[in-house]
Amino acid sequence: MRLATFIDPQRGYDARFGIISGNQLVDVVAAADSLRREGFEGSLTIISADEFPPYDRPNLSKDYLAGAASDEWMPLRPPEYYSDNHIDLILRTRVTSLDPRQKRIQVQDGKAYEYDRLLLATGADPVRLPIPGASDSQLLYLRTYADSRALAPAAVAAKRVVIVGGSFIGLEVAASLRARGIEVDVVAHDKQPLARVLGPEVGRFIRNLHEAHGVRFHLEDTVIRLDGRKAVLKSGATLDAELFVLGVGVRPSLALAEQAGLRVDGGVVVDEYLETSAPGVFAAGDIARWPSARSGELIRVEHWVVAERQGQVAARNMLGRRERFAAIPFFWTEQYGVAIKYVGHAEAWDAIEITGSLDGGNCAVAYKRAGRTLAVATISRDLQSLQIEADMEAAFA
Repeated sequence: MRLATFIDPQRGYDARFGIISGNQLVDVVAAADSLRREGFEGSLTIISADEFPPYDRPNLSKDYLAGAASDEWMPLRPPEYYSDNHIDLILRTRVTSLDPRQKRIQVQDGKAYEYDRLLLATGADPVRLPIPGASDSQLLYLRTYADSRALAPAAVAAKRVVIVGGSFIGLEVAASLRARGIEVDVVAHDKQPLARVLGPEVGRFIRNLHEAHGVRFHLEDTVIRLDGRKAVLKSGATLDAELFVLGVGVRPSLALAEQAGLRVDGGVVVDEYLETSAPGVFAAGDIARWPSARSGELIRVEHWVVAERQGQVAARNMLGRRERFAAIPFFWTEQYGVAIKYVGHAEAWDAIEITGSLDGGNCAVAYKRAGRTLAVATISRDLQSLQIEADMEAAFA
């Protein structure tokens, strides 16, 4: 977790602002950047449980794992950024408790910090599956830079990898490992990969894309145990592999918010200004569950751009701007050079409309409910994706 303390010399008193973050990272940097851009000149400290400065998380499962990006590519900011902006970056330190009434947090070594405004951005943790017969060293996850640094060299030495789960991370890992020439099997519960998010048609397209690059799918199946280097599936099939990578999704990291007594409902519930049930405490990134400007429903989105934009808005609201968070959710995934961009938010739909050629990799896919478009996914239509996002935002400006 990360803590940032801000002292504002332009106020009539010391204003101590804080950011506590888990592993989202971009929301932390976005908040710090916004505070500086808004003219905040006080002291700024980031305390991090991670051993590395904030880094480019999307690259972990893409270019870095594929061997196309070096370690120098990974930091979100160069080392001099922190000193140039007078940011005291402290690593390997974890926040253990939050007291909103006393406006105080405590870190693992017992030191306490007081604050006037606080931003929670504790991120999400990978879902960990207990697989009988598996040792900890056999099951690898990909959430942090340290995870990717462990997986990349292990993959170089491997000839065959089994990926458990058909999540975005799991499939991006599959594409990156195939770029290294490694044999890949994907085991997942779904009938088509990513069908719950993108629908069966796009799921079939993604499956075909992976199969064209040599990935083998074992769908509507699961690993029930490991026997040495052999994975035994529920269907009775067996798969040999040197590595087993789990990519079955993530859960928001809510322990600190729960300990602090904040309102939690599938995430940390915030208002339109990203403020939690505790006055002066804000939340952003994977943990934040906010009222959608389009539907009014509480939603939570686990994607990079949303976290970045929330970090920016939350920082301005920590400074008293009272700015509504009305940005339209956006995410993308890239596999084998094919980018799928998604604008909006559709947890459920009753119709999917496809314009263009999905099989040809040039189309727009609209997700609708009761005749209303909730979200649109595009392939090879970047300009259209930008226009859709602009139209959605204009409707709620």
